[in-house]
Amino acid sequence: MLNLELNTSSGHSRIYVSESMANLRNFVDPERTVLLVDENVLHFHKNKLAGFKYIEVPESERSKSIEFYTSVFGKLLELGVDRSWKIVGIGGGVTTDLAGFVASTYFRGLSFGFVSTTLLGQVDASVGGKNGINFEGYKNLLGTIRQPEFVICDVKSLETLPLTEYTDGFAEIIKYGFIKNPEISDYLEVNIEQAFNKDKEVLEKLVFDSVKVKVDIVQSDENESGERKILNFGHTFGHAIEKLHGISHGQSVSLGMILAARMSVNLGLINSGIVDKLSGLLDKCGLPVTADFDIDTMAEVMMKDKKKAGNIMQFIVLEAEGKAIVYKLKLTDLKSILNDLC
Repeated sequence: MLNLELNTSSGHSRIYVSESMANLRNFVDPERTVLLVDENVLHFHKNKLAGFKYIEVPESERSKSIEFYTSVFGKLLELGVDRSWKIVGIGGGVTTDLAGFVASTYFRGLSFGFVSTTLLGQVDASVGGKNGINFEGYKNLLGTIRQPEFVICDVKSLETLPLTEYTDGFAEIIKYGFIKNPEISDYLEVNIEQAFNKDKEVLEKLVFDSVKVKVDIVQSDENESGERKILNFGHTFGHAIEKLHGISHGQSVSLGMILAARMSVNLGLINSGIVDKLSGLLDKCGLPVTADFDIDTMAEVMMKDKKKAGNIMQFIVLEAEGKAIVYKLKLTDLKSILNDLC
């Protein structure tokens, strides 16, 4: 088992790569813990959670709605949950985002932890302390930054993950390679067959190396005032694509990274060879690299992105493979940029 520690002003978090959800009793007391569990996890792994009280979370992104969020509060009250209890989110990013936000706001904050059961969740959503829900279709508009006590990345749980959901995680892994550590994307390219066969050793390395990049960045900038912004590479475009096209987060980020990389070329920061490498690797991982966009609608959605500040939109662009920076664009130039890219 590989362990990492994340220390920030909002808390201390331990990340356990390849720990099993069957060992959750070693982390919390079942008598004073409520699990928020993804419905698919319950289907495949309910026997590992025997003795725990739980609330089932539908896998849909609709679970991150205000309506479902408040319904969870009612169930916690029925169970008699008070400040001495803990919340554990078990599932992918939807469930852990929701569980972290519930725990952060119920009785002004309960202790909480995560068992991450998707590849995307293990390398991204469950680590870093961002918790939140959506509002009127806009991603994570309501949220907090508060660290879980622990994150269990159960690599064995990936064996029951559908292929389309599994491939979503590779978008974030590739992102880490192109913004900070090229060795990650190079390793994935060489070991892509083993990764798709869910080879335990390969997955452990990909998850650990990806999480290490995120931990190092979050420890230096927990509240996203500086370096942490580079983790949004592909996400400014991606969130708009996700809202408009209804495709998965990983697929949206894949397309968003292509647009951000092309933008980097247009700005004269990188050459087209880096875009070709990025596109080739995403394609090998079964992720989309081309799509049709309605420029006007996409611009309208992007103007409501939470990364907007006044008349400025922040994009993450590449100066080199493994080096990302923030680029500030005036909203008045957004449509012309989109026209150039799309």
